[in-house]
Amino acid sequence: MKSVRFERLLASTALGLALVLSSHAGMAQTPDAKQVDSAVPMPDTTVPAPPTAKDFEPKSAPAAATEAPKQTAAPSTVPPPAATLATTVADSAVSDKLRELVSGKLDRTISRKADRDGVEQFYKARNFAPLWVSNGAGNDRAKSATAYLAQADAVGLEPADYQTPDLKSAATADALADAEIKLTAAAVTFARHAQIGRVHFTRVSADIQFDLKGPEAADVLAKLADSNDAGKALDSYNPPLPEFKALREKLAEVRKNGGVVAKTEEAKPAVVQVEEGKTLKPGMKDERVVALRKRLDIAGDKTNENYDNDVRQAVRGFQKTAGINADGNLGNNTVKAMNGEKKETARGPSGDPTDIILVNMERWRWYQRDLGNPHVVVNIPDYTLTLWNDSKVYWKTKIVAGKPGKNTPLISAEMKFITVNPTWNVPPSIIEKEYLPALQQDPQALERIGLKLTQDADGTVHISQPPGAGNALGRIRFNFPNKFLVYQHDTPDKHLFAKEERAFSHGCMRVQNPLLYGEKLLSLALPSENYTAAKLEKMFGGSEININFPKNIWVHLTYQTAFVDDEGKLQLRKDVYGWDQRMIQIMKGSERKVADIGIDRAPNSSSKPVKMQPGMYGGDTGRGGPNFFDFLFGNAQAAQPVRGGRNYIAPPSRSPNGRLSQR
Repeated sequence: MKSVRFERLLASTALGLALVLSSHAGMAQTPDAKQVDSAVPMPDTTVPAPPTAKDFEPKSAPAAATEAPKQTAAPSTVPPPAATLATTVADSAVSDKLRELVSGKLDRTISRKADRDGVEQFYKARNFAPLWVSNGAGNDRAKSATAYLAQADAVGLEPADYQTPDLKSAATADALADAEIKLTAAAVTFARHAQIGRVHFTRVSADIQFDLKGPEAADVLAKLADSNDAGKALDSYNPPLPEFKALREKLAEVRKNGGVVAKTEEAKPAVVQVEEGKTLKPGMKDERVVALRKRLDIAGDKTNENYDNDVRQAVRGFQKTAGINADGNLGNNTVKAMNGEKKETARGPSGDPTDIILVNMERWRWYQRDLGNPHVVVNIPDYTLTLWNDSKVYWKTKIVAGKPGKNTPLISAEMKFITVNPTWNVPPSIIEKEYLPALQQDPQALERIGLKLTQDADGTVHISQPPGAGNALGRIRFNFPNKFLVYQHDTPDKHLFAKEERAFSHGCMRVQNPLLYGEKLLSLALPSENYTAAKLEKMFGGSEININFPKNIWVHLTYQTAFVDDEGKLQLRKDVYGWDQRMIQIMKGSERKVADIGIDRAPNSSSKPVKMQPGMYGGDTGRGGPNFFDFLFGNAQAAQPVRGGRNYIAPPSRSPNGRLSQR
């Protein structure tokens, strides 16, 4: 025998082997009992040398049989070597044990019912033949899968989550069948984690929504069965996205450096200084305006020396941010504040680089494998928007994202059209939490900024702002319908783009160069229409104009606090919303054991209409009830909320700042 282990297998199947040999046609003609004894080793004797092919050759027929016509023996009359028969019997025993395990004991090893159903389906279809065991031992497929799973940390997962059995020590059919199921469970679990993540997004934030579809267990096993390289087959469940692959390489690099990011010389742009001098006001011309345009990154011709309205608005915005008199004029106090403004630290990392890379790799698993062509990627912590086409950067610009607590959500949605001269329909959450309380302090607050309040017959309150230069959405909006009611749009607050950290909105994304963005999008969506920024600007007016896309463009809102730039350098960003720390907590704490199971969250209510007693706005209801302004400013105790609504606006316990804001 070639190994002690195989001797045990062979000995354990001695009886079955003897029956097979004795029933064989060739052996039935062999009266030589000694030959049978030599072919079937007995447990209590020394194991003889394995039989040779000569031992199985048929003996000469008895004299009485020689009179029969001479026939050529069929190949089936020659029995296979004893070793082949023994392993066939051994694998058959494993199959029998697998049948028993799959039929009722899978829950001991596989916790998810969907996985158990898939495993049962797979093994039944192959008549319970083992996947990882051949000839009474672990096969090459098992070795490849085991080696790959042991290094799952290379793709950002944890090897301890995919425990593999020691097939070398499995010497019985029971042990082999048990090892078979354990390796199957590990492979199926890995494939699911690699494809949709080991942390379910619902555990991180209510501001994240994806349609996750994990691989079916039966399909995973079928793919492994058809593959010549199980490790390669398992690896294929990781995201194929270039962003993920780049982080995978950087993960290995950072680990090699002991968790330290390799330092590279990075050219930091010098902050443009503006000289002091006479106070500049709209209509004036001065060479200092050139430096001012560059310092505040004002869109348009940076060499223009005219102190026009764009410059005034940018200066006024800076003054508001700096907490000084916001008159829009450039006095020396404003210049000193501008030149002495401390550089922000938005680009600093918020933790250990290895952990930051890991959570970013994890988040990429939530996105679809094909991002679309073309497609848009917003990186919230980097405050950038990138338009991709044919796997290359087509155009890129700055954005303003949601402030902490008003987070820009993580979603994938399809952009369907662009609106020129948009009407701003104020989201219900802003109506309820900001505008109605502000109205209690100042009844003319909405009117001053051109907002219109109406009420439906069922009590639903609407606040909107018609198209125009002062519209909170600017002159153009980019629409990709989603449950969070966020979109991308222009903004009159251009000064914010001069800041490095730009988390100021209520969740929507304000685009620095919206007309150029529209031009770039339409050059891909409607290339024959020859849209340009100038052409879009000529469409400005008082009526909404929608430009529909013949083919939707995917928009992906991402949270990349770690990414690899165009030069191959690892970039780290501030954890603006705390989502990195939340995910690290999950992955390192006790919750990690159930982290891939989603949790129920209260439905997003930002889009729920705000309702009040019907007729409260627009005069008497005819029933003697209070009107809307009675409720807000003098008779609030008489008002009653609409049954089932989320509409009751109690007077604030402390005075709000009255500041009106945009989405």
